[in-house]
Amino acid sequence: MVNSVQQRLTAISEPNRFRIVELLRDGPQSVGGIVDALGLGQPQVSRHLRLLAEAGVVEVTKRAQQRIYRLHSASMRELSDWVQGFAVLWSERMDRLGSFLEDDDRVPDEANRKGA
Repeated sequence: MVNSVQQRLTAISEPNRFRIVELLRDGPQSVGGIVDALGLGQPQVSRHLRLLAEAGVVEVTKRAQQRIYRLHSASMRELSDWVQGFAVLWSERMDRLGSFLEDDDRVPDEANRKGA
């Protein structure tokens, strides 16, 4: 799983490929639709789509003369699960920090003890 997640993150990390993924989040698009939406050249878009497909981020279907691209749902779920693992980790750490700060507020600091 780690290698596939790393491949997908590497593919998505390029700014134009990231923009393509963002666009496909709203639904399937033809190459021409992606070209029009992003203002990139068709060869450039096709190259980025090929790299995203090789990484398993997108899948393609042919409809007559068009190629329609969509996000590969299983791959995106795998990325989401990977990211969620970090969300849980940070949530636990923030909870521990909150508990520490609450406990620290209950203990008077040194200056308050001397003045009492």
